[in-house]
Amino acid sequence: MTQPLERRNLTHNLISLLGMVMAAFGFIVGATLIYVDMQHHFDNPYTGLFTYLVVPAILAGGLLLILIGAIVEKKRRARQGTETSRLPVINLNETRQFRVFLAVVVTTLLFIAISVVGGYRAYHFTESVEFCGKTCHSVMKPEYTAYQNSPHANAGCTKCHIGPGADFFVKAKINGLYQVYSTMFNKYNRPIPAPVHNLRPAKETCYTCHWPEKFFGATELKRTYFRADEENSPWTIQMLMNVGGGNASKNGAKGIHWHMASDVKIEYIAADEKRLEIPWVRLTGADGVPTVFQTAGEELTDEQVAAAEIRTMDCIDCHNRPTHQFHSPERALNDALTSGELDSALPEIKLNGIDVLTGEYETEGEALRAIDAKLTAAYPDAGEALEKAISAIQTIYARNIFPEMKVSWEGYPDHIGHMITPGCFRCHNGDHENEQGRVITRDCASCHSIIAQGPGVDVTSVNTGGLEFKHPEDIDEEWKETRCDDCHTGVPVM
Repeated sequence: MTQPLERRNLTHNLISLLGMVMAAFGFIVGATLIYVDMQHHFDNPYTGLFTYLVVPAILAGGLLLILIGAIVEKKRRARQGTETSRLPVINLNETRQFRVFLAVVVTTLLFIAISVVGGYRAYHFTESVEFCGKTCHSVMKPEYTAYQNSPHANAGCTKCHIGPGADFFVKAKINGLYQVYSTMFNKYNRPIPAPVHNLRPAKETCYTCHWPEKFFGATELKRTYFRADEENSPWTIQMLMNVGGGNASKNGAKGIHWHMASDVKIEYIAADEKRLEIPWVRLTGADGVPTVFQTAGEELTDEQVAAAEIRTMDCIDCHNRPTHQFHSPERALNDALTSGELDSALPEIKLNGIDVLTGEYETEGEALRAIDAKLTAAYPDAGEALEKAISAIQTIYARNIFPEMKVSWEGYPDHIGHMITPGCFRCHNGDHENEQGRVITRDCASCHSIIAQGPGVDVTSVNTGGLEFKHPEDIDEEWKETRCDDCHTGVPVM
């Protein structure tokens, strides 16, 4: 016997029925996939995306439709005058009502349990490296590739980009919504702009693993450079980097990490977006007295200083590419020749490597094919050494140059050092002076001491007292007057 209209459940309508189907589908599929993920972790980010974002959206949409259908049905009955204002009578002594009540309670508890587990796993999924690096593959490929080959490959993306606490987590998720929109509608920049202006302060992220007080003394650095001649002639420089550090309140901070000492505050104004030109620096020492250094002859007015962004120096101002490093062809080939990935016995392999790495290509696939073809033509009888060279140089390209995103070493200058970018010379160029004529030092020995240098991969004669730099090519005293990056651009100076 059919129930009177006024006694039927408000969800007895087409809209609510569709919502029930969607909710049931989302609930069953979601629960099944969460169980599978718990037993066998998803490696594919798109499976995780479907499980923790798409399926919950279907479930939520279904529940919303049930509610909308009930509201529409209630209004329809009110217009027809068949709606009753009486609340339903619940009598658990009736077997049917008791069964319905029991089913609702069990279903609700199960739903809450799965929602809690699913929400927890969804949180960790959206914080995972796979989600950050693989979901928007075409956009994030350069950063994800560089990350995998970086010193921080074992640290999750969110350790640096979000850090602990709820405030930056919420900001990151809101920013992520815009990134999703940009990806879906092809609104993102190529390449992605740097530096990131809304990055969390280094003291709240980097300091969880590193801090200046933990460093003392010097660190040895050895680097071999190969010339672009027929013999791929090596030249090695071995030095002690005066990283310094120490506790400012106990023994006084020293060395490079003095810049981040607790009793030192350094502020600066950059004249360009990439922070390569720094005309104004303010140092406040332990005495609390500020000293301003400006580029001689290009001093900023008080009005210009007031209108400019004054940034307080932190780790990222030098270590600006701690993870997403795109190495220049020069450096990458030097490293490959030093490690033996490239055979230095192949004549002019450095020069030919530079040639194929700096070619104009539309896609990565086109570049890899061109590298294979050009090197095969250059070394037709090299055999195994040729195969090794092709593989090594293709790997260098795939890790550092991404034509689809217009990404290369040229667009992401690294401020550590001063070989192919201004780096340290942004401030330590001998041009910044205060009103009393005191100049920010340009003395090389304040940061490092050369203990060995010369031709060959291994330099056995070491002088711990420090040597004056000797340029591999005879350029007289020119290296004392010009910055390294005035000549070196990431490819050999011919």
